[in-house]
Amino acid sequence: MSGAKAIVIGGGLIGLSIARSLAERGLTDVLVLERHQLAGGGTGKSSGIVRAHYGIPSIAAMAWRSVPVFEELGAEVGFRQVGYTVIVGVDNAEPLKANTAMHQSLGIEVDLVDNDRLSAMWPMMNVDDIALASYEPRGGFADATQLALHYGQRARAQGAKIRQNTPVARILTKGEKVSGVELADGEVVLADLVIVASGWWSAKLLADLGIEFPVEAYRSELLIVDAGVPLTDLPVVSDLASLQYCRLEGTGQFLVGNSDHADFAKKFVDPDSYSNVASEASIETYVEKLMHRFPGFPEPSVTHTYAGVYDVPPDWNPVIGHVGGVDGLILCAGFAGHGFKISPAVGDLVADLVLEGDSTDSDIPASDFRLERFEEGRHLTSLHPYVGAGEMR
Repeated sequence: MSGAKAIVIGGGLIGLSIARSLAERGLTDVLVLERHQLAGGGTGKSSGIVRAHYGIPSIAAMAWRSVPVFEELGAEVGFRQVGYTVIVGVDNAEPLKANTAMHQSLGIEVDLVDNDRLSAMWPMMNVDDIALASYEPRGGFADATQLALHYGQRARAQGAKIRQNTPVARILTKGEKVSGVELADGEVVLADLVIVASGWWSAKLLADLGIEFPVEAYRSELLIVDAGVPLTDLPVVSDLASLQYCRLEGTGQFLVGNSDHADFAKKFVDPDSYSNVASEASIETYVEKLMHRFPGFPEPSVTHTYAGVYDVPPDWNPVIGHVGGVDGLILCAGFAGHGFKISPAVGDLVADLVLEGDSTDSDIPASDFRLERFEEGRHLTSLHPYVGAGEMR
Protein backbone atom coordinates (compact mmCIF):
# COMPACT_ATOMS: atom_id res chain seq x y z
CA MET A 1 0.00 0.00 0.00
CA SER A 2 1.27 3.44 -0.96
CA GLY A 3 -0.18 6.90 -1.19
CA ALA A 4 -0.31 10.30 -2.89
CA LYS A 5 -2.21 13.53 -2.44
CA ALA A 6 -3.69 13.26 -5.92
CA ILE A 7 -3.88 10.47 -8.48
CA VAL A 8 -4.35 11.17 -12.18
CA ILE A 9 -5.57 8.13 -14.11
CA GLY A 10 -4.31 8.43 -17.68
CA GLY A 11 -0.93 9.38 -19.11
CA GLY A 12 -2.03 11.05 -22.32
CA LEU A 13 -2.07 14.74 -23.16
CA ILE A 14 -4.89 15.57 -20.79
CA GLY A 15 -3.66 13.61 -17.78
CA LEU A 16 -0.11 14.90 -18.12
CA SER A 17 -1.27 18.49 -18.59
CA ILE A 18 -3.30 18.20 -15.39
CA ALA A 19 -0.33 16.77 -13.50
CA ARG A 20 1.88 19.57 -14.84
CA SER A 21 -0.51 22.31 -13.80
CA LEU A 22 -1.20 20.87 -10.34
CA ALA A 23 2.51 20.35 -9.60
CA GLU A 24 3.55 23.79 -10.84
CA ARG A 25 0.87 25.40 -8.67
CA GLY A 26 2.14 23.70 -5.55
CA LEU A 27 0.36 20.34 -5.36
CA THR A 28 3.55 18.35 -5.84
CA ASP A 29 2.43 15.00 -4.38
CA VAL A 30 0.80 13.90 -7.65
CA LEU A 31 0.92 10.39 -9.12
CA VAL A 32 0.04 9.67 -12.77
CA LEU A 33 -0.99 6.09 -13.53
CA GLU A 34 -0.84 5.03 -17.20
CA ARG A 35 -2.18 1.64 -18.29
CA HIS A 36 0.37 1.27 -21.12
CA GLN A 37 2.91 3.86 -22.31
CA LEU A 38 2.68 7.63 -22.10
CA ALA A 39 0.82 9.14 -25.06
CA GLY A 40 0.09 5.63 -26.33
CA GLY A 41 -3.68 6.05 -26.75
CA GLY A 42 -5.56 8.80 -28.53
CA THR A 43 -2.69 11.25 -28.07
CA GLY A 44 -0.45 9.30 -30.43
CA LYS A 45 -3.10 9.43 -33.16
CA SER A 46 -3.87 13.15 -32.92
CA SER A 47 -3.68 15.22 -36.09
CA GLY A 48 -2.18 17.97 -33.92
CA ILE A 49 -4.03 20.97 -35.31
CA VAL A 50 -3.81 24.25 -33.41
CA ARG A 51 -6.90 26.43 -33.82
CA ALA A 52 -9.36 28.48 -31.82
CA HIS A 53 -12.31 28.09 -34.18
CA TYR A 54 -15.20 26.75 -32.10
CA GLY A 55 -18.85 27.69 -31.91
CA ILE A 56 -18.82 27.32 -28.12
CA PRO A 57 -17.29 30.45 -26.55
CA SER A 58 -15.73 28.67 -23.56
CA ILE A 59 -13.93 26.14 -25.76
CA ALA A 60 -12.83 28.83 -28.20
CA ALA A 61 -11.41 30.74 -25.21
CA MET A 62 -9.61 27.62 -23.97
CA ALA A 63 -8.06 27.12 -27.40
CA TRP A 64 -7.02 30.78 -27.57
CA ARG A 65 -5.48 30.65 -24.08
CA SER A 66 -3.44 27.66 -25.28
CA VAL A 67 -1.95 29.28 -28.40
CA PRO A 68 0.83 31.14 -26.49
CA VAL A 69 1.96 27.81 -25.04
CA PHE A 70 2.54 26.42 -28.54
CA GLU A 71 4.28 29.63 -29.57
CA GLU A 72 6.57 29.50 -26.55
CA LEU A 73 7.48 25.85 -27.00
CA GLY A 74 7.89 26.09 -30.76
CA ALA A 75 10.18 23.45 -32.25
CA GLU A 76 10.29 21.56 -28.94
CA VAL A 77 6.79 20.28 -29.71
CA GLY A 78 7.03 20.51 -33.50
CA PHE A 79 4.88 23.64 -33.73
CA ARG A 80 4.61 25.17 -37.20
CA GLN A 81 2.66 28.41 -37.22
CA VAL A 82 1.42 28.22 -40.80
CA GLY A 83 -2.03 29.62 -40.02
CA TYR A 84 -5.47 28.01 -39.99
CA THR A 85 -8.36 28.51 -42.40
CA VAL A 86 -12.02 27.49 -42.31
CA ILE A 87 -13.63 27.43 -45.75
CA VAL A 88 -17.38 27.16 -46.28
CA GLY A 89 -20.00 27.02 -49.00
CA VAL A 90 -23.02 29.29 -49.29
CA ASP A 91 -25.05 27.31 -46.74
CA ASN A 92 -22.50 28.00 -44.00
CA ALA A 93 -21.46 31.57 -44.78
CA GLU A 94 -23.70 33.15 -42.13
CA PRO A 95 -22.60 30.79 -39.31
CA LEU A 96 -18.98 31.50 -40.27
CA LYS A 97 -19.57 35.26 -40.03
CA ALA A 98 -21.30 34.88 -36.66
CA ASN A 99 -18.64 32.60 -35.22
CA THR A 100 -15.83 34.82 -36.44
CA ALA A 101 -17.47 37.84 -34.79
CA MET A 102 -17.85 35.86 -31.55
CA HIS A 103 -14.17 34.88 -31.70
CA GLN A 104 -13.13 38.49 -32.21
CA SER A 105 -15.20 39.47 -29.15
CA LEU A 106 -13.06 37.02 -27.15
CA GLY A 107 -9.88 38.68 -28.40
CA ILE A 108 -9.00 35.93 -30.87
CA GLU A 109 -6.95 37.17 -33.82
CA VAL A 110 -9.06 36.10 -36.80
CA ASP A 111 -10.50 37.71 -39.92
CA LEU A 112 -12.82 36.82 -42.74
CA VAL A 113 -11.07 36.52 -46.10
CA ASP A 114 -12.41 36.40 -49.64
CA ASN A 115 -11.48 33.95 -52.36
CA ASP A 116 -8.80 36.18 -53.86
CA ARG A 117 -6.85 36.17 -50.60
CA LEU A 118 -7.59 32.49 -50.05
CA SER A 119 -6.19 31.67 -53.49
CA ALA A 120 -3.09 33.73 -52.75
CA MET A 121 -2.48 31.73 -49.55
CA TRP A 122 -3.38 28.41 -51.20
CA PRO A 123 -2.53 28.62 -54.94
CA MET A 124 -3.34 24.92 -55.60
CA MET A 125 -6.84 25.13 -54.09
CA ASN A 126 -10.09 25.05 -56.04
CA VAL A 127 -12.25 27.85 -54.59
CA ASP A 128 -15.14 27.69 -57.07
CA ASP A 129 -17.59 26.34 -54.47
CA ILE A 130 -16.22 28.42 -51.56
CA ALA A 131 -18.35 31.35 -50.41
CA LEU A 132 -16.19 32.63 -47.57
CA ALA A 133 -13.20 31.78 -45.39
CA SER A 134 -11.96 32.65 -41.91
CA TYR A 135 -8.24 32.87 -41.22
CA GLU A 136 -6.30 32.60 -37.94
CA PRO A 137 -2.67 33.64 -38.57
CA ARG A 138 -1.52 32.22 -35.21
CA GLY A 139 -2.90 28.73 -35.88
CA GLY A 140 -1.01 25.79 -37.31
CA PHE A 141 -0.07 22.34 -36.09
CA ALA A 142 2.28 20.56 -33.70
CA ASP A 143 3.16 17.07 -32.43
CA ALA A 144 0.82 15.75 -29.73
CA THR A 145 3.21 13.11 -28.44
CA GLN A 146 6.01 15.63 -28.00
CA LEU A 147 3.65 17.95 -26.16
CA ALA A 148 2.48 15.17 -23.84
CA LEU A 149 6.04 14.18 -22.99
CA HIS A 150 6.89 17.83 -22.38
CA TYR A 151 4.04 18.01 -19.86
CA GLY A 152 5.37 14.86 -18.21
CA GLN A 153 8.86 16.31 -17.89
CA ARG A 154 7.53 19.51 -16.33
CA ALA A 155 5.34 17.57 -13.90
CA ARG A 156 8.27 15.39 -12.82
CA ALA A 157 10.49 18.47 -12.41
CA GLN A 158 8.04 19.75 -9.78
CA GLY A 159 7.88 16.46 -7.89
CA ALA A 160 5.07 14.55 -9.59
CA LYS A 161 5.58 10.82 -10.16
CA ILE A 162 4.56 8.83 -13.24
CA ARG A 163 4.07 5.08 -13.46
CA GLN A 164 3.64 3.40 -16.83
CA ASN A 165 2.24 -0.09 -17.52
CA THR A 166 0.12 0.36 -14.40
CA PRO A 167 -3.58 -0.20 -15.17
CA VAL A 168 -6.14 0.84 -12.58
CA ALA A 169 -8.75 -1.82 -11.75
CA ARG A 170 -11.11 0.35 -9.74
CA ILE A 171 -11.51 3.59 -7.83
CA LEU A 172 -11.86 3.17 -4.08
CA THR A 173 -14.21 5.13 -1.87
CA LYS A 174 -14.88 5.40 1.84
CA GLY A 175 -18.41 6.56 2.45
CA GLU A 176 -19.01 9.41 0.02
CA LYS A 177 -15.33 10.28 -0.39
CA VAL A 178 -12.58 8.98 -2.65
CA SER A 179 -9.92 7.01 -0.80
CA GLY A 180 -7.62 5.95 -3.66
CA VAL A 181 -7.39 3.27 -6.35
CA GLU A 182 -6.75 -0.43 -6.63
CA LEU A 183 -4.36 -1.45 -9.38
CA ALA A 184 -4.79 -4.49 -11.63
CA ASP A 185 -2.13 -6.37 -9.65
CA GLY A 186 -3.99 -5.77 -6.39
CA GLU A 187 -1.84 -2.93 -5.08
CA VAL A 188 -3.76 -0.18 -3.31
CA VAL A 189 -2.72 3.45 -3.68
CA LEU A 190 -4.37 5.84 -1.26
CA ALA A 191 -5.24 9.41 -2.22
CA ASP A 192 -7.50 12.31 -1.27
CA LEU A 193 -8.17 13.19 -4.90
CA VAL A 194 -8.64 11.01 -8.01
CA ILE A 195 -8.81 12.60 -11.45
CA VAL A 196 -10.05 10.29 -14.20
CA ALA A 197 -8.49 11.38 -17.50
CA SER A 198 -8.36 8.13 -19.45
CA GLY A 199 -10.56 8.94 -22.44
CA TRP A 200 -13.08 6.29 -23.44
CA TRP A 201 -11.83 3.95 -20.69
CA SER A 202 -13.01 6.47 -18.09
CA ALA A 203 -16.59 5.21 -18.48
CA LYS A 204 -15.83 1.75 -17.06
CA LEU A 205 -14.08 3.16 -14.00
CA LEU A 206 -17.04 5.40 -13.26
CA ALA A 207 -19.62 2.71 -13.99
CA ASP A 208 -18.16 0.61 -11.18
CA LEU A 209 -19.15 3.47 -8.85
CA GLY A 210 -22.65 3.62 -10.30
CA ILE A 211 -21.89 6.80 -12.26
CA GLU A 212 -22.94 6.93 -15.92
CA PHE A 213 -20.61 8.68 -18.34
CA PRO A 214 -22.26 8.48 -21.77
CA VAL A 215 -19.44 8.15 -24.28
CA GLU A 216 -18.81 6.20 -27.48
CA ALA A 217 -15.53 5.08 -29.04
CA TYR A 218 -15.61 6.46 -32.58
CA ARG A 219 -13.02 5.30 -35.12
CA SER A 220 -11.57 8.02 -37.36
CA GLU A 221 -9.33 7.30 -40.34
CA LEU A 222 -6.51 9.50 -41.66
CA LEU A 223 -4.56 9.47 -44.90
CA ILE A 224 -1.05 10.67 -45.66
CA VAL A 225 -0.87 11.90 -49.26
CA ASP A 226 2.22 12.80 -51.27
CA ALA A 227 1.29 15.80 -53.40
CA GLY A 228 4.01 15.15 -55.95
CA VAL A 229 5.58 18.52 -55.21
CA PRO A 230 7.14 20.03 -52.05
CA LEU A 231 4.61 21.83 -49.86
CA THR A 232 5.83 24.53 -47.50
CA ASP A 233 4.13 26.99 -45.15
CA LEU A 234 0.59 26.38 -46.39
CA PRO A 235 -2.20 27.05 -43.89
CA VAL A 236 -4.15 24.24 -42.28
CA VAL A 237 -7.51 23.86 -44.04
CA SER A 238 -10.81 22.98 -42.39
CA ASP A 239 -13.01 22.37 -45.42
CA LEU A 240 -16.66 22.53 -44.34
CA ALA A 241 -17.82 22.41 -47.95
CA SER A 242 -16.21 19.04 -48.74
CA LEU A 243 -16.19 17.97 -45.06
CA GLN A 244 -12.49 17.25 -44.66
CA TYR A 245 -9.48 18.78 -42.95
CA CYS A 246 -5.93 18.88 -44.22
CA ARG A 247 -2.50 19.98 -43.10
CA LEU A 248 1.13 19.59 -44.04
CA GLU A 249 2.96 16.46 -42.92
CA GLY A 250 6.71 16.58 -43.35
CA THR A 251 7.96 17.82 -46.72
CA GLY A 252 5.71 17.36 -49.72
CA GLN A 253 3.10 15.36 -47.82
CA PHE A 254 -0.40 16.13 -46.64
CA LEU A 255 -2.44 14.72 -43.74
CA VAL A 256 -6.13 14.37 -44.59
CA GLY A 257 -8.92 13.71 -42.08
CA ASN A 258 -12.69 13.36 -42.20
CA SER A 259 -15.27 15.93 -41.01
CA ASP A 260 -18.32 14.01 -42.25
CA HIS A 261 -19.95 12.18 -39.34
CA ALA A 262 -23.23 11.26 -40.97
CA ASP A 263 -22.38 7.57 -40.43
CA PHE A 264 -21.40 8.17 -36.81
CA ALA A 265 -23.09 5.11 -35.27
CA LYS A 266 -21.55 2.78 -37.88
CA LYS A 267 -18.03 3.52 -36.67
CA PHE A 268 -18.25 2.60 -32.98
CA VAL A 269 -15.41 0.25 -32.08
CA ASP A 270 -13.63 -1.43 -29.21
CA PRO A 271 -10.76 1.00 -28.52
CA ASP A 272 -8.57 -1.93 -27.50
CA SER A 273 -9.14 -3.77 -30.78
CA TYR A 274 -9.76 -1.99 -34.07
CA SER A 275 -8.25 -1.78 -37.55
CA ASN A 276 -5.39 0.72 -37.68
CA VAL A 277 -5.64 1.30 -41.45
CA ALA A 278 -8.24 3.05 -43.58
CA SER A 279 -10.67 0.97 -45.59
CA GLU A 280 -10.57 0.98 -49.38
CA ALA A 281 -13.96 2.69 -49.45
CA SER A 282 -12.69 5.46 -47.17
CA ILE A 283 -9.56 5.94 -49.26
CA GLU A 284 -11.66 6.35 -52.40
CA THR A 285 -13.94 8.88 -50.70
CA TYR A 286 -11.06 10.86 -49.20
CA VAL A 287 -9.11 10.96 -52.46
CA GLU A 288 -12.16 12.12 -54.43
CA LYS A 289 -12.76 15.01 -52.02
CA LEU A 290 -9.06 15.86 -51.86
CA MET A 291 -8.67 16.03 -55.63
CA HIS A 292 -11.77 18.21 -55.93
CA ARG A 293 -10.31 20.69 -53.47
CA PHE A 294 -6.65 20.53 -54.59
CA PRO A 295 -6.54 19.89 -58.34
CA GLY A 296 -3.17 21.65 -58.43
CA PHE A 297 -1.38 18.65 -56.89
CA PRO A 298 0.65 17.37 -59.89
CA GLU A 299 1.13 13.68 -58.93
CA PRO A 300 -0.76 12.84 -55.74
CA SER A 301 -0.47 9.41 -54.18
CA VAL A 302 -1.51 7.86 -50.87
CA THR A 303 1.63 6.83 -48.98
CA HIS A 304 -0.02 5.30 -45.92
CA THR A 305 -3.07 5.44 -43.65
CA TYR A 306 -3.89 5.00 -39.99
CA ALA A 307 -6.83 5.31 -37.61
CA GLY A 308 -7.51 6.58 -34.11
CA VAL A 309 -10.46 6.58 -31.74
CA TYR A 310 -12.33 9.61 -30.39
CA ASP A 311 -14.05 9.47 -27.01
CA VAL A 312 -17.36 11.08 -27.94
CA PRO A 313 -20.10 12.19 -25.50
CA PRO A 314 -23.60 13.00 -26.80
CA ASP A 315 -22.74 16.64 -27.54
CA TRP A 316 -19.15 16.02 -28.71
CA ASN A 317 -17.76 18.15 -25.88
CA PRO A 318 -15.77 17.24 -22.78
CA VAL A 319 -16.70 16.70 -19.18
CA ILE A 320 -14.37 18.56 -16.81
CA GLY A 321 -15.39 18.67 -13.18
CA HIS A 322 -16.44 16.95 -9.96
CA VAL A 323 -18.86 14.07 -10.56
CA GLY A 324 -21.25 11.71 -8.94
CA GLY A 325 -21.52 13.20 -5.50
CA VAL A 326 -18.25 11.50 -4.58
CA ASP A 327 -16.02 13.98 -2.79
CA GLY A 328 -12.56 14.14 -4.35
CA LEU A 329 -13.53 12.56 -7.71
CA ILE A 330 -12.99 14.58 -10.92
CA LEU A 331 -13.68 13.49 -14.49
CA CYS A 332 -11.79 15.01 -17.40
CA ALA A 333 -12.64 13.10 -20.58
CA GLY A 334 -14.84 13.04 -23.67
CA PHE A 335 -12.78 15.42 -25.80
CA ALA A 336 -13.95 13.99 -29.15
CA GLY A 337 -10.81 15.13 -30.96
CA HIS A 338 -10.65 18.60 -29.35
CA GLY A 339 -8.23 17.75 -26.54
CA PHE A 340 -4.87 18.51 -28.15
CA LYS A 341 -5.43 22.15 -28.98
CA ILE A 342 -7.01 23.01 -25.62
CA SER A 343 -4.87 20.77 -23.42
CA PRO A 344 -2.83 23.57 -21.80
CA ALA A 345 -6.01 25.36 -20.71
CA VAL A 346 -7.65 22.10 -19.60
CA GLY A 347 -4.82 21.44 -17.16
CA ASP A 348 -5.17 24.96 -15.80
CA LEU A 349 -8.95 24.62 -15.41
CA VAL A 350 -8.62 21.37 -13.45
CA ALA A 351 -6.00 22.99 -11.22
CA ASP A 352 -8.46 25.86 -10.65
CA LEU A 353 -11.17 23.41 -9.62
CA VAL A 354 -8.83 21.62 -7.23
CA LEU A 355 -7.08 24.61 -5.70
CA GLU A 356 -9.62 27.44 -6.04
CA GLY A 357 -12.93 25.57 -6.18
CA ASP A 358 -13.97 27.11 -9.52
CA SER A 359 -12.62 28.51 -12.75
CA THR A 360 -10.64 31.73 -12.39
CA ASP A 361 -11.26 32.69 -16.04
CA SER A 362 -14.61 34.40 -16.65
CA ASP A 363 -14.55 33.33 -20.31
CA ILE A 364 -14.27 29.66 -19.30
CA PRO A 365 -17.09 28.89 -16.84
CA ALA A 366 -16.62 25.48 -15.26
CA SER A 367 -20.39 25.00 -15.31
CA ASP A 368 -20.24 24.47 -19.09
CA PHE A 369 -18.50 21.14 -18.60
CA ARG A 370 -20.61 19.46 -15.91
CA LEU A 371 -21.38 15.74 -16.38
CA GLU A 372 -24.93 16.35 -15.17
CA ARG A 373 -25.76 18.33 -18.30
CA PHE A 374 -26.49 15.11 -20.20
CA GLU A 375 -29.07 13.89 -17.71
CA GLU A 376 -30.58 17.36 -17.56
CA GLY A 377 -30.80 17.61 -21.37
CA ARG A 378 -28.66 20.75 -21.39
CA HIS A 379 -26.08 19.81 -23.98
CA LEU A 380 -23.13 22.07 -24.70
CA THR A 381 -23.67 23.09 -28.32
CA SER A 382 -22.42 25.64 -30.80
CA LEU A 383 -24.08 29.04 -30.85
CA HIS A 384 -23.82 29.05 -34.64
CA PRO A 385 -23.60 25.44 -35.88
CA TYR A 386 -22.44 24.52 -39.35
CA VAL A 387 -24.62 22.45 -41.64
CA GLY A 388 -23.13 18.97 -41.82
CA ALA A 389 -20.21 19.54 -39.44
CA GLY A 390 -21.64 20.97 -36.24
CA GLU A 391 -20.11 18.29 -34.04
CA MET A 392 -16.50 19.22 -34.69
CA ARG A 393 -16.82 22.99 -34.78
